[in-house]
Amino acid sequence: MSALYEATGADVSQVSLAVGKDTRIEPMILNSSVGFGGSCFQKDILSLVYIYECSGLSEVASYWKQVIKGYTSMFNTVSGKKIAILGFAFRKDTGDTRETPAIDVCKGLLTDKAFLSICDPQVNQDQIQRDLSMNKFDWDHPIHLQPLSPTSVKQVSVVWDAYKATKDAHGLCILTEWDEFKTLDYKRIYDNMQKPAFVFDGRNVVNVEKLREIGFIVSSIGKPLDPRLKDMPAMA
Repeated sequence: MSALYEATGADVSQVSLAVGKDTRIEPMILNSSVGFGGSCFQKDILSLVYIYECSGLSEVASYWKQVIKGYTSMFNTVSGKKIAILGFAFRKDTGDTRETPAIDVCKGLLTDKAFLSICDPQVNQDQIQRDLSMNKFDWDHPIHLQPLSPTSVKQVSVVWDAYKATKDAHGLCILTEWDEFKTLDYKRIYDNMQKPAFVFDGRNVVNVEKLREIGFIVSSIGKPLDPRLKDMPAMA
């Protein structure tokens, strides 16, 4: 749905507000994001996959498998570039990283030879390293994917300060909706980043227009794309 909003110029927050007026639906669960984490939602979807497959509904099962596999592509060229990751837990106010979408995002960036600087208020370095080093099941090929190589793990640094994480970075990804990320001094962050400076807001935390006024090139889940992205390679 987020891709549809972006393609049509719609705003996911406005759509969520309208649909959430139905008292049978909780507005909070309609928020768009880079993915879902925790064990419950994914467990429920996998149960649906099992039921559909047992009932001979392979096409429907395949659809829900794709929901599990959903991956958001952010930048075109990240090799050798520093990307700041703000947030690693699957949701704010917890240190829980079970099935956090940050794992897939980080692994994708590391595979593309990016250097990551990760900052999360409650997830420590040991946990992040374990999560990025673990095997993960591949739906299309019933084998376990290989963990990241020791070289790739060395491309990761974990810091406790968002300003340190973003210093000299080419891009910034917000992957957990921590309240403190809403009040950061983004002008200070922009001044200390490489240019052009990219922001990918995977949780709709920031004020997109204010960041664009500062100078950032901003992509926010479920919101109209930054018009400047149409005229330039993402990270040339």
